[in-house]
Amino acid sequence: MTMRTGRDLKRISRELRAMDDKEIKKRFRKELRAAAAPMVPAVRAAIRQIPSKRGYSADGLRARMAAATKLEVRTVGKDAGVRIRVDGRKMPDKQKALQSYMEGLKRWRHPVFGSDVWVQQKPHPYFFRTVDPMGARTRVKVITVIDQVAKDIS
Repeated sequence: MTMRTGRDLKRISRELRAMDDKEIKKRFRKELRAAAAPMVPAVRAAIRQIPSKRGYSADGLRARMAAATKLEVRTVGKDAGVRIRVDGRKMPDKQKALQSYMEGLKRWRHPVFGSDVWVQQKPHPYFFRTVDPMGARTRVKVITVIDQVAKDIS
């Protein structure tokens, strides 16, 4: 069995719930997390490397974005899957969409300090150019984990 969609993950999860084997469930989630875990520090490093006109970002926007980066493993529900996310809910007010602006998914406009003049901020893509090269390896690891668990529950 190979995973092609989140439906496969949901089906295996449903079978695990029916089995009620806590050890296999625990191992399944742990191994899924381990397969994708190397992406999190890579995304955080890419965020910290986004250029800053001030020349530092240890405690600024980039540091907050890096801290909001997390790995999510969901084995139940409509959104079953493994994902890396820069969680806007972890950002301060008025910065909750910063990751989308920085990536270039949204147009970033703001007023110049103390005036009515608005400028468009240039995006600094960081996310997809970091995770895309790692994606194929991670998918293979996730599929291997799912295949192994599928064999264990068969």
